[in-house]
Amino acid sequence: MTQTPDLDAIARNQPPFARYLGIKVVSATPDEVVAELHVSPDLLNRNGTLHGGAVMAICDNMGGTATFLNLKPGQSTVTVESKTNFLRAIPAGDTITCTSTPLHKGRKTQIWQTTVRRSDGKTAAIVTQTQMVLDDPKF
Repeated sequence: MTQTPDLDAIARNQPPFARYLGIKVVSATPDEVVAELHVSPDLLNRNGTLHGGAVMAICDNMGGTATFLNLKPGQSTVTVESKTNFLRAIPAGDTITCTSTPLHKGRKTQIWQTTVRRSDGKTAAIVTQTQMVLDDPKF
């Protein structure tokens, strides 16, 4: 039995790092999580575009959130692998949309693909990550 997604609770209960980055979850179901992020000056690289590490961090958070929506009570998740393809730069001041969809939802692992789109609709990055499902009574 999966948990029933509650968008308000998901948005409210993002980890501190996700809140620091400014991630805003706009929709969430067990098969798709969508978030937006405004590219603030604090997230730029030396070229004046969104830092690649910020892209990876956003997508890692998205995959973890998506996996969380598919866990049973008492389970948690951790990222065990992540691969990023950077396709184009994201300029300062832009707002990106990140959409996570499942490639595999198994009992022990889940694989999520997050597509990062700029406000002009062009794909800027694609991240594929593997989440391990943890069975631990402390959760």
